Amino acid sequence: MEQLSQLIEQYGIYAVFALCTVEGDITLLISGAMAHSGFFGHYSFLKVFLAGTFGGMVGDSVGYTIGRVFHEKAKHYRFYQMAQPRIERLIDKFGGSAIVISKYIYGIRVGMCLFYGIAKTPFWRFVMLDAISCATWVLILAGTGYFFSGAITGILGNFKQVGISLFFIVLVGIIIFYVVERYWLSEKVEEVAPETIHKIEEKLHDIEDAAQGRLADLGERLHLKSTKSDPDDPVSEAPPKGKAANTSND
Repeated sequence: MEQLSQLIEQYGIYAVFALCTVEGDITLLISGAMAHSGFFGHYSFLKVFLAGTFGGMVGDSVGYTIGRVFHEKAKHYRFYQMAQPRIERLIDKFGGSAIVISKYIYGIRVGMCLFYGIAKTPFWRFVMLDAISCATWVLILAGTGYFFSGAITGILGNFKQVGISLFFIVLVGIIIFYVVERYWLSEKVEEVAPETIHKIEEKLHDIEDAAQGRLADLGERLHLKSTKSDPDDPVSEAPPKGKAANTSND
């Protein structure tokens, strides 16, 4: 944890992005606490939110790509085989949107991304679901660090005045939250009712249908436009109605 803090202090928001591509729980909790003191400059929390979300999506996309490209080998990865029974139970329960809650279940995050790649889920659909998952994950963890730090400074005073004492108090709170998230929250999330996740999936299906309809309509319009402008098309060479009528009268 001390090393993570040093990396963030040294490289700033870029460290948040890079660390979240690998494992972001503690990173986000610490970054949220640091954002409260304005460590990252103006709009500190927004920067943490964006860096954490995109960092998580990049890391997940790497896992998806490995599963998609090396799907035969990926099936035999030891950590994937260990996580596979839990992943399949979540898929059976929550459907294709299981990745939305996978961030809160310790030990299956990378395996879940591999699963989507192995299953050859369309990449754009994976990205949409993963964006929801990562954004919610960052908001909860970074927000916890941010508001916990705010509560402590409200009690003890300004960050600069409290100094190292506040830092250790925040770290203790972060450790407690991390232990709860790892050993209690994971089980509770797996037991949650799937209705909410199914509603999200239905909304995504609606968006997919609407997008496909618009693309089809746009393609049809472009096709008609290109057909009318084609000089080899007899329709484009047809004389105006008035001229045609005059010719027939002659």
